[in-house]
This record gives sequence, structure tokens and C-alpha cells, in this order.
Amino acid sequence: MASSQQPARPRRPEPVLITEAEPSLAEQHAARKRRYVLTMLVRGVSLVLAAVFYQVLWLALIFAVLGTVLPWVAVMMANDRPPKKKVDVNRYTPPRPDRILENPVRPGRVIDH
Repeated sequence: MASSQQPARPRRPEPVLITEAEPSLAEQHAARKRRYVLTMLVRGVSLVLAAVFYQVLWLALIFAVLGTVLPWVAVMMANDRPPKKKVDVNRYTPPRPDRILENPVRPGRVIDH
């Protein structure tokens, strides 16, 4: 009866990640799409700023070059998958020769059959 008296704990909206698995392909694709849209928005803003600052030639050129290069960068980033994580696997390594214990010779009883 005592357990029914305790208030229920609120649940978290998402489960806790307890694995080192990569995000699903759908999640990776959605992240790449968001990155592409953001890069293209920056490109659009830079082209508008190039038109706004047409009287300041060096600033207009910087924005124009940025607006020209960003579509290529956006496509390259959208087509690229995230890098694979380098996992440090716990593997057996034999002990160094100077750390190996020798089989000690113990004087004692010898049993012959």
C-alpha cells in the first residue's frame, strides 16, 4: 500500500541514449537538409547585402563571392555523411616481458604415481 501512496514520476519526452550507435539514416538526412537550408539562407542574405552595399566595392565583392561559393559548399555538406567515430576497442595486450612472473620453483613434496 505504501508504494501506491508515492506520486508518479514525470516521464521524459525522449528516452536516454545508452548506446554508441550512430543516429538513424532518417535523422542524418534531416540534419543534412537543415544544414543545407541554413547555408542557402546565408547565401540569400549575402546576395542581398551585396546589392545593398554596391557603393562599397570591396564589401559588395566579399558578399558576392560568398553568395557564389556557398551553393557549392551547401551541396558538398548536404551530400556528406557524418564521420564515423573512432572507437577505442578494449583488446587484449600481452604483458611486457619484464612484467611476466616466472614460474617459481617451490621446494616441496613431489608425488609420484
